[in-house]
Amino acid sequence: MTNTNITKARQELFKLANSCIKYNDVVNISTKDGNVVLMSEDDYRSLLESLALANIRGLYESIQEGVNTPLEECGKISWK
Repeated sequence: MTNTNITKARQELFKLANSCIKYNDVVNISTKDGNVVLMSEDDYRSLLESLALANIRGLYESIQEGVNTPLEECGKISWK
């Protein structure tokens, strides 16, 4: 995560935006009224999707159960 202030971020906005897009960097920009975060749209959408999945009751437990199930106990899948 990159930390900067609003004045420096304003001067380097193009560079910071490219860093977010190319390297999945997250930029914390401090202002006198609080902080903001700059991140790529892909990372933002991924975060929203993760939050949505985290709100599905029992999903985490179901995934953990699947991870802990030995392969021999898994049923065969027929692809058509």
